[in-house]
Amino acid sequence: MTLEGEYEPSPEQWVRDQVEEFESSGGQRGNLLMGKPEWPVVVITSKGAKSGKLRKNPVMRVENDGVYAAVASKGGAPEHPTWYYNFVAHPEVDLQDGAEKHTYSVRVAEGAERAEWWERAVAQYAPYAEYQQKTDREIPVFLLERKD
Repeated sequence: MTLEGEYEPSPEQWVRDQVEEFESSGGQRGNLLMGKPEWPVVVITSKGAKSGKLRKNPVMRVENDGVYAAVASKGGAPEHPTWYYNFVAHPEVDLQDGAEKHTYSVRVAEGAERAEWWERAVAQYAPYAEYQQKTDREIPVFLLERKD
């Protein structure tokens, strides 16, 4: 099942551009952060916490045994990214990894499970460790488990 509703593009130009390139190519282009092969991304569609409109964000690809992690780092900012609130309010998202798109249940990882996924995330994208040092908040790690 795919989320339905009106799509509202991101106010951030780089996000709009990357999502458009990713989707228009079936995930063949726009699937790398800053064009670096070691930094693959997936695109996650969530429902807006306030607007209810569909929002799309490229997120670092962190996957293990079919489960994905979405790290709400916002580059180490003191506040969560907007999509954090979307995930909390509507814990069902669509995730596209390359050409494959499926619906996932979302939950926040805690304790030892969070620590394990945090290590995976940092192994995939080392700047996450720097982002954690820049902020007083514990950066949330969401786990996305396939529904369909």
